Amino acid sequence: MATVSKASEYTAKDIEILEGLEPVRKRPGMYIGSTDIRGLHHLVYEVVDNAIDEAMAGICDRIIITINADGSLSVDDNGRGIPVEPHAKMPNTSTLEIVMTTLHAGGKFGGDGYKQGSSGLHGVGVSAVNALSAYCRVEVRRNHKLYMQEYHHGVPSAPVKPIGSATGTGTKVTFLPDLAIMETGDFQFDTLAERFREMAYLNREVTIKVIDERPDREQDATFYFDGGLRSFVRHLNKNRNVLMARPAYVERKVDKSIIEVALQYNDNYSETVYSFANGINTVDGGSHVTGFRAALTRTLNEYGRKANLLKEADANLTGDDVREGLTAAISVKLPEAQFEGQTKGKLNNAEVRTQTEMVVTEMLAKYLEETPSEGKRIIEKCLGAARARDAARRARELVRRKDSLDSTLPGKLADCSERSPQRCELYLVEGDSAGGSAKQGRDRHFQAILPLRGKILNVERARLDRMLASEQITNIVTALGTSIGDTFSTDKLRYWRIILMTDADVDGSHIRTLLLTFFFRHMEKLITDGHLYIAQPPLYRIQVGKQRHYVYSDQERDEFLARLAPGKNAAVNRYKGLGEMDPEELWETTMNPASRTLLQVTIEDAIKADETFSMLMGDEVMPRKRFIESHAQHVKNLDV
Repeated sequence: MATVSKASEYTAKDIEILEGLEPVRKRPGMYIGSTDIRGLHHLVYEVVDNAIDEAMAGICDRIIITINADGSLSVDDNGRGIPVEPHAKMPNTSTLEIVMTTLHAGGKFGGDGYKQGSSGLHGVGVSAVNALSAYCRVEVRRNHKLYMQEYHHGVPSAPVKPIGSATGTGTKVTFLPDLAIMETGDFQFDTLAERFREMAYLNREVTIKVIDERPDREQDATFYFDGGLRSFVRHLNKNRNVLMARPAYVERKVDKSIIEVALQYNDNYSETVYSFANGINTVDGGSHVTGFRAALTRTLNEYGRKANLLKEADANLTGDDVREGLTAAISVKLPEAQFEGQTKGKLNNAEVRTQTEMVVTEMLAKYLEETPSEGKRIIEKCLGAARARDAARRARELVRRKDSLDSTLPGKLADCSERSPQRCELYLVEGDSAGGSAKQGRDRHFQAILPLRGKILNVERARLDRMLASEQITNIVTALGTSIGDTFSTDKLRYWRIILMTDADVDGSHIRTLLLTFFFRHMEKLITDGHLYIAQPPLYRIQVGKQRHYVYSDQERDEFLARLAPGKNAAVNRYKGLGEMDPEELWETTMNPASRTLLQVTIEDAIKADETFSMLMGDEVMPRKRFIESHAQHVKNLDV
């Protein structure tokens, strides 16, 4: 008979019951997504979302977010203020304390507090912020009094109490992230400002101000828009040539939902569509986006046939055809939003699809009838996309017909022997010279090398068919194994790390930017899934006697030389390019996992990234010139 050891016994004492806010502190990722910089900013968004809910209820018109000098952050609004009176189910406890210390306690479960919709659904947000803060303080202005309660690690220091008189109503939440749980407490002003600019577009006539009071970082920004999503779309298209004089726009109430949509076409080849539900950026789309796309495709096909712009022999335009060059924003507000998960990335309400489809169909059909010249330009744009899609399909078939990577990339790709993608990495290396050093210096077991000859195509100005005619791009796509366009999939990704390794000069920076543009526009999921990296080769080699030291910036060089003992001589060599390094140097400084530095490419704010790539890589010269002029003062050394 088998015996059970004491070590493997499983009894009631092994069951742990987490109370209060302990679940949040034990598993923060379940509530805020992560504990890195994204999770840190998610804490801010959770607090601000409560203020936005007050704005959506028509009560709040001012929100002030302040990064305080001590590193804490405050959110102050002029909404109704969190109730402070005792709660019926807990008569000895203030409602404010319940909201701040109890999961699933809030005013968004079907009561009368938020009939127009809210971003919070689970009563988790602000209590999770409190749980993950070393210190938190809430001040509430209600009944002509100022009430206050403080917390340490989510635990109240004392009961809620009045501390003075107050004018008006509102809530101010101040919190200091708990660095025992959070990886960082360094709030990024630019990231927050971009997010709250977006919120101001979504909430007309609400003033949102962001202030940074940290020493040597003082700055502020104020956002107020009365044009709603129309202003947002104009902002997104500001560096593009538009095909429509003004955005097509609609705002309509259907049953209990409010649907707001703005769209405008430009002559670019990428799609820029942002969707929101109750003020939350639904990055993974959902039913409102599905309804919008269905309406767009059907309405343009019907208009094209009716206006005789689509001939009888022409096939119908596809969704990809009608979304090329499209900039759009979709916002829905509804009382019972159903999201996937606490981070609310996707809207699931089935009825919203039908509502959005109906509203967009009526709006767009009317717009096209009233502006036939713009309608013709849009259909011609879509037809061009259809022809390019067909050419791209034929080009993809040619790529797929190539039997193997060895025959596809003779002498180019130096593959690794490992076959598990999770253990493999691919270096995209500038130039054959550096590629040769990298091939010799690498660990052949898990590191693959693909040298790139010259600068790749600027995909910001090219359709997919032209891209697939570029040998450089087809080499990258085939090596990765993901395909591209509507057949793109990460299921067959051959390398878990894709590392861009270019020279530390102007040409190297340009090549890196071209590669980043390609990945952002056509393989964004590789970035969001954490597969894309930038190698950091050293800028200088400093020889002191027989010892070599490598530094990665002018500042590191100066600091190293300043630390040298008097009389010590140092020979400083600045690398002009990766090709100047021998294989051993390249391995030790840039490719050895034990000693290298890699920068992971992330997209903290997709809207800002989209604007930046459009400005730097698009056709419009003046925005790029203004950017260069405004940043030239920060350039100390320029290789030309």
